[in-house]
Amino acid sequence: MTAHRTPSQGASEEARDAADTGTPTAADETGTGSSATTTGTGAGAALTASRTDSGTPTTTVPPQSRTERTDSPTQARTTWPVVPPPGLPSEPPPVTATETRPRPDETRIERAFGNAFRRVTGTAFAPYQSAVLRIGFAATWLFFLLREWPYRHELYGPHGPWSGDMARRLLDGNEAFSVLTWTDNVGWFELVYGLAVVASALMLVGWRTRTMSVLFMVGVLSLQNRSIFIGDGGDNVLHLMAIYLVLTRCGQVWSLDARRAAKHAGPSGGGPERDVTGVVLWAALGLFLAVAQLLGLPGLSWFGPGPFPNVGWGLTFWVLWLSHGVWWAVRRYAPGEPRTVLDMISKLIHNGALLVIVVEVCLIYATAGWYKIQGSRWQDGTAVYYPMHLDYFSPWPELSRVLADNGLMIMLITYGTVIVQVAFPFTLFNRRLKNVLLVAMICEHLSIAFLLGLPFFSLAMITADAVFLPTVFLVWLGARVTSVRDRVLPRRTAVRE
Repeated sequence: MTAHRTPSQGASEEARDAADTGTPTAADETGTGSSATTTGTGAGAALTASRTDSGTPTTTVPPQSRTERTDSPTQARTTWPVVPPPGLPSEPPPVTATETRPRPDETRIERAFGNAFRRVTGTAFAPYQSAVLRIGFAATWLFFLLREWPYRHELYGPHGPWSGDMARRLLDGNEAFSVLTWTDNVGWFELVYGLAVVASALMLVGWRTRTMSVLFMVGVLSLQNRSIFIGDGGDNVLHLMAIYLVLTRCGQVWSLDARRAAKHAGPSGGGPERDVTGVVLWAALGLFLAVAQLLGLPGLSWFGPGPFPNVGWGLTFWVLWLSHGVWWAVRRYAPGEPRTVLDMISKLIHNGALLVIVVEVCLIYATAGWYKIQGSRWQDGTAVYYPMHLDYFSPWPELSRVLADNGLMIMLITYGTVIVQVAFPFTLFNRRLKNVLLVAMICEHLSIAFLLGLPFFSLAMITADAVFLPTVFLVWLGARVTSVRDRVLPRRTAVRE
C-alpha cells in the first residue's frame, strides 16, 4: 500500500507515486470506456475554452496546472494545481463553470482533504493489481473445480455425506447464502457447478467482468456454503475476495473488456457502443432473479440476513442488477454530467474496496503471526518440524525428510515465518523493506504448496499478496508475457496490426 504525496512535493515524487499506484491504460470493462487521463475540478485545474477571430476553438491552460507524462506513451496524468506562494501577482485566472477557486480562509487541512477527495474520485487506483487479483482468484477457483470434477457429487452434491437437509439447517443458523439449498435435484447441482466453471473462466479472461464478478461470487458462495468442511484455508480467503471483487473495476487492463473498449475508442470506433450482448445478458439475469424471488426461494430476502446488516441478498442482487443497467444507459444516452458523477462514484467504490482488501490481507498476516507467538512450538523453533512428518502433508516424503532432519533449517523457517508475518503490516510505507518481505512471503507459500501439498491455499495467498506488488514490476511482467505471446502466435499479431 503506497502513501501518496501532494503535488507540491515535486514532479519527481509525483512520477514515483504514479509508478506505484498505476493509472489505467484502457477503458473500464463496460465496453464503452473513458479516457485514462484524470482532470481536476479545483482551482486552476480546468481548461477554459475560447475562440479566436476565425472561429477556431483554442484551449487555454492556467499557469498553475501541470501535466506530467506517465510511463505509458498513450496517456497523460494531470496533477492538481499548486497554490501560488505569497508575492506572486494577485490577478487570478478567470473562473469557469467547472472551476472552484480556493477560499481565502481555506486552511491547509481543508485543502489537503479537498485534494484527497478529488484524487480518490478521479482515479481508479491500482488497475494492474486489481487485474492480478481477478486473474489469480479466478484461476484458483477454476483449477480447484476442474480438479474436483470427478468427485463433485461426493463433495457438493445432494448425495454426499453432508446432505442437503444438514446444509439448510446450518445456513438457517449462520445466515449464509447458497443456491444449492433451493433443491436437491441432481440436474440443478450440475447446472450450478457448470456455471461456476464457466463464470470462473470468463472472469479469468475478463469478458463482461462486471457481470461475471457477480456470477463468480454466487458460484463461490453457493458451493462453499453447501459443504463448509471442504477446504484448506485458502477457501476462506477466496470467499472474502469474491465479494470484494464485485466492487472493484478489475477489468481495466489485461482483459477482453479492455481490448474491446480500446478497439471501440479507436479512429473507427464511432459513437457509443450498442452492446447487444450485454443487454441480453442483463435482461436474462433480471428475469431469472425475478422468477426466483416470486417462487420465494430461501436466501433472497429483502431486509433479512445478507452481506450487510438488515440488507438481504435479494435486495443486494437487485441493487447490483439495477446499477449495471443504469450505468449502461447513462454511458450511452447521457454522456455529460450524469456520466461524470457515476464514474466518480464507481472510482470511489473501487478505491474503497481495494483499501478493504489491503486491510484484510494485513489482518490475515498480523493475526496469524501473533497467534503463532503464543504457541510453545513456535517459541522453541520446532513448529515446522511436525507437519513434515505427517503422511497427509507429505506429497514428497523424501524431500520433507531431508528438510526436517536439518535442525538449523527448521529453526530458521519457524522463526522467519513468525517475524515476516508480524512485521509485514508495519513495512507498507517502506517500499524496499516491504518488497523484501513480500518476496519472502511468496517463497513461503510456494514452499507450502510443494512441501505440504496445499497448492490452492498457496495460490490464493500469493494472489492476495499481489495487491502489494509494484506497478513497475507488473507492467514489465505484462510486457514480457505479451512478447512471448507474440512469438508463439505471430499470425494473430500480424492480423491485429
